[in-house]
Formats: sequence, C-alpha cells, structure tokens
Amino acid sequence: MSFVRVAALSELEADTPKRVEIDGVPVSLVRTEGEVFAINDICSHANVSLSEGEVDDCSIECWLHGSSFDLRTGKPSGLPATRPVPVYPVKIEGDDVLVSVTQES
Repeated sequence: MSFVRVAALSELEADTPKRVEIDGVPVSLVRTEGEVFAINDICSHANVSLSEGEVDDCSIECWLHGSSFDLRTGKPSGLPATRPVPVYPVKIEGDDVLVSVTQES
C-alpha cells in the first residue's frame, strides 16, 4: 500500500469533513471520536459530495437525501442509499495524516 500525506492533523477540525483529492480520487477526511477516517467523498446514491454533510456518531450524512454512511466501513445505515462507499486506510505520523487509496495486489 502506498500512503500519501493529505493534511496536517492540526488542520482537521473535530466532526468537520475536509475534502481532499488523492490521485484523482475524491476523499472526505473526518476527525471524530479521537480518530481520523478517510471515506470516498461521493455518495453511492447520488453523485454529491459527502464532505458537505454532517458528522454524528462515527457516520457521515449525505446532505442531499439524508443517507448516512459508517466512517469505519462505508456501509449505509439507511435509505435511500443501499450500496457502501469505499473507505481507505489512514496513518498518523506526528502531525501528518497519510491515506492510501491503492489496493494491495
């Protein structure tokens, strides 16, 4: 897996998503409950940015239709979304937040 520095930990506000792009992949970074999560930024139900939604209880809600996705698994917790969105591994090194969007072969 190849990890890329995407932000400083100090730049991430608690429970406030931050959109970044890694090798053309839109990713929403979320610092919540003492951890940092990386989830694909595009809702699986509608082509809208999840980073514009709200964070609550380790989930992110799509602002357009209200589907929520678990930040740990990407699984939707309610309709209208029925498909999960990808989640990505995160590493913290000092103040650096690193994310990998590559798959192991």
